[in-house]
Amino acid sequence: MPPAKKRPRAYDHDRTRAAVLAQFGHVREAVEGMTPDQLALPTRLGDWTVRELAAHIAMVTGLVAGYLEQPEPAKADLTLLDWPFATVTAADRVDGDTRAFAAGGTLPELYARTAERVGALLPGAPAERLVPMRFGGMRLGDFLVTRTVELIVHTDDLNDATGLEIPYDRQALAACTRLLADALAVKAPGASTEVRVPPFAVVQCVEGPRHTRGTPPNVVETDPLTWTRLATGRRSWADAREKAQVSASGERADLGALLPILG
Repeated sequence: MPPAKKRPRAYDHDRTRAAVLAQFGHVREAVEGMTPDQLALPTRLGDWTVRELAAHIAMVTGLVAGYLEQPEPAKADLTLLDWPFATVTAADRVDGDTRAFAAGGTLPELYARTAERVGALLPGAPAERLVPMRFGGMRLGDFLVTRTVELIVHTDDLNDATGLEIPYDRQALAACTRLLADALAVKAPGASTEVRVPPFAVVQCVEGPRHTRGTPPNVVETDPLTWTRLATGRRSWADAREKAQVSASGERADLGALLPILG
């Protein structure tokens, strides 16, 4: 796991909490209106159908309540910028956990239980409260930022599979974009390349001559959803360049070897 040398940016706890609840609400409304044929559609996530994907979204959101129900850890083992690199170690367990969770009821039942538990426990929980997440103790405020990544990425997966237009909460999309951009700066430390994801994030990364003033010699720019897809392997660098979904100028502006960040 790369060391998180970059200082994590601050996130407003109340706004992040509201964003998580809002995005989960958008997904819940869409899922509860899906037909059996829609739920049986394939997704871009291996052999998961929309049904498994929808169950996974409820499961990862419900972890907020599950962790708050457990005793508080003695210390924080993970910072926010550790999380993107820790997730790859749990990939093999995700499928089994999701299928076990999905067996616990119908999707409306799973979403209703998740909403009730999270709604009961989250509003009064402070950002500094530690939660015993899978990889160690972590601040609740930081864990909620990771939930915006899960929710935005998988909302996009649902939209891709179904052709629906489930909305993206602006604050959730902003937090997701910023965390994934900051993770790139951790993975490729340096200041020779500026990565811009307007209107939410600008980071400098990649070893090389440091830029100090004027227009940077190496610039990458894209939109938040394309950046999310690049950072999570939903879109390849070559494909995004070919479709003009990302612009890159300068000899150190090719990020292909650094992506994805989340496996």
